[in-house]
Amino acid sequence: MAESTALVPGQTTTVALRFVHDEHWHTYWKNPGDAGLPTTASWKLPPGYSAGPIQWPAPEITDTGGVLTYGYGGDLLLLVDIVVPAAAVPGADVTLRVNVDWLMCMESCVPGAAKLELALPVATEAAPDAQWAPKIAAARAAVPQPSDKLAVRAYRSGRDVTLRVEARGGVVLAGGAVGFFADDGAVETKALQPAGDGGGPVQFSVRLAESMSASPPAELTGLLVAEAGWWAGGPKAVAVRIPVTVGSAPASGAALQPGAAGAAPASGVSGALGGPATIQGGLLGILGLAFLGGIILNLMPCVFPVLGIKIMGFVHQAGSDRAKVKAHGLAFAAGVLASFWTLAGVLLVARAGGSQLGWGYQLQVPVFVFALTIVMLVFALSLSGVFEIGGSLIGAGAGLQSKGGYTGSFFSGVLATVVATPCSAPFLAPALGAAIVLPPVQSLAAFTAIAVGLALPYLVLSFAPGLVKLLPRPGPWMETFKQFMAFPLYATAGYLVFVLAAQVGDGLLNTILGLTLVAMAVWVLGRWATLVHSSRVRWIARVVTVALFAAGVVLGLPRANEDWLVWSPETIARLRADNRIVYVDFTARWCVTCQANKAAVFTSAEVKETFSRLKIAKVRGDWTNRDPQIAAELQRFDRAAVPVNLVYLPGRAEPLLLPEVLTPGTVLEAVRRKE
Repeated sequence: MAESTALVPGQTTTVALRFVHDEHWHTYWKNPGDAGLPTTASWKLPPGYSAGPIQWPAPEITDTGGVLTYGYGGDLLLLVDIVVPAAAVPGADVTLRVNVDWLMCMESCVPGAAKLELALPVATEAAPDAQWAPKIAAARAAVPQPSDKLAVRAYRSGRDVTLRVEARGGVVLAGGAVGFFADDGAVETKALQPAGDGGGPVQFSVRLAESMSASPPAELTGLLVAEAGWWAGGPKAVAVRIPVTVGSAPASGAALQPGAAGAAPASGVSGALGGPATIQGGLLGILGLAFLGGIILNLMPCVFPVLGIKIMGFVHQAGSDRAKVKAHGLAFAAGVLASFWTLAGVLLVARAGGSQLGWGYQLQVPVFVFALTIVMLVFALSLSGVFEIGGSLIGAGAGLQSKGGYTGSFFSGVLATVVATPCSAPFLAPALGAAIVLPPVQSLAAFTAIAVGLALPYLVLSFAPGLVKLLPRPGPWMETFKQFMAFPLYATAGYLVFVLAAQVGDGLLNTILGLTLVAMAVWVLGRWATLVHSSRVRWIARVVTVALFAAGVVLGLPRANEDWLVWSPETIARLRADNRIVYVDFTARWCVTCQANKAAVFTSAEVKETFSRLKIAKVRGDWTNRDPQIAAELQRFDRAAVPVNLVYLPGRAEPLLLPEVLTPGTVLEAVRRKE
């Protein structure tokens, strides 16, 4: 429905998508929480017309067996602004078309879709629609907006973030319960928390999502949500953009100072669609912080291993041709710059496409983390003396005197950038937060400033012969120092395995065994592929090295948990022909009850032991993406939604159909009927 009776050229009209939920059923907010899917609208409009984003009212939080979600029930209006082109011709009729997709859940979940149309005339003026204009106005008033009555700051320590709220302009915090709903899932879903009796600043805590642990956000965007009346005369929810400061929060009684580091801008809490966090000095201030942050990155644990490798390179270069030393420094700086420009380009392209990517985004990709772990492990084994990497790979040793050495220095700069991205050095976090949301040219300038800061120490060593001469001369001590520098690399590899543990779950054992085969491969290379052996032995060693390395990569490559078989009618038929008990779980990642069932049932030690003892085949039909074959199978059991759990027992033609909400006892009773 539309707010007005006609479309006026050059003006904006608001339309609404109306959802009428049956009792206890709900759809989802743009961040659904622990499960679910957001409602989406894909518009098909006449040329020149455009549609804005969905204007989301504050959602309610639902707890389903410990799975918390954000969503809506009742009679819901989702508003969208339609911009009418100035060239629209009065007297014409225009049809607005939209494809809407949603997920409707109670104990089970049903995906829904509709193709909607609304025909409106174009006129020089339009009257409010008598039926819908008041309701759309009320819905607009329920959309959270920024407020200059509250100041909010965030303080991060590890994954824990303390939010501190203080009233301004005579507003009194009235107490009750409060929470923060992140727009993008940056924090774990959490119920509203008691906020005391009011009267002064209020503090409460949230926890960053595991996916953000490698690259903590420089700011949080979302809704500050409170019980009705939590601040006198204020709305239930306020849109906020909160810069995050690393460090401890002040005592709860201390007053917030407007304009302090990390505080909201002086105009109050900025809107969720507003500009970047304010940094003193504007763009020059951002570039200065970015440059300082790049310099300090050299001392961060992520970058220090590469720093050690390059120090070894400069030690080898001491006393050599001055022009070559400068050339290697420039090659290293070029590698850093090229890598930062590539990262900036990927971020900008993804941002233009609507993706929410942050600093260190590549560490959210398990395959990339595994590849980087291999690189760190191989470099560490080389420094430990297990085998030798040529100068063209790490920019050190005799290869520095050849053309390959310059390539090595360039890729050392690339490696420095790759391992720097998980770090947010002092001064760097606010600069990155701004750079990611700045216009493209300014954003590229900020990334360039970080790159120059990171490369500067190496350029100084390359162009200041006096400083290079201060480095000790090559000697026997270098072997000890080289082996010592392997340990920061081992520590970095260990940290990356820690990151992988949260990404691959039960597959971590395969990852560790794969890394072991990679280590064995380079050990074989160092032990038998050297010049002291015959060419035949060296050739065999290289073949074995390649085979072991490939086997390690294949074994350790992150993959989906293989404990569950993928559902298909053929799989069920094959397993039943083997006279096995077959447990089938039709599920979806967006299904709240499905996630609650998994947490309640398959973490039970008794369930695990029983499934193992009875050799029960576990089969999963994943309906996260629509699958006509799964939909047809659900209809066979008079179901149109998930979860659906079945137990096929030997000797019975039809399976047992379990209830939507499961307990360990329900599952065990079903599978033990053959005992």
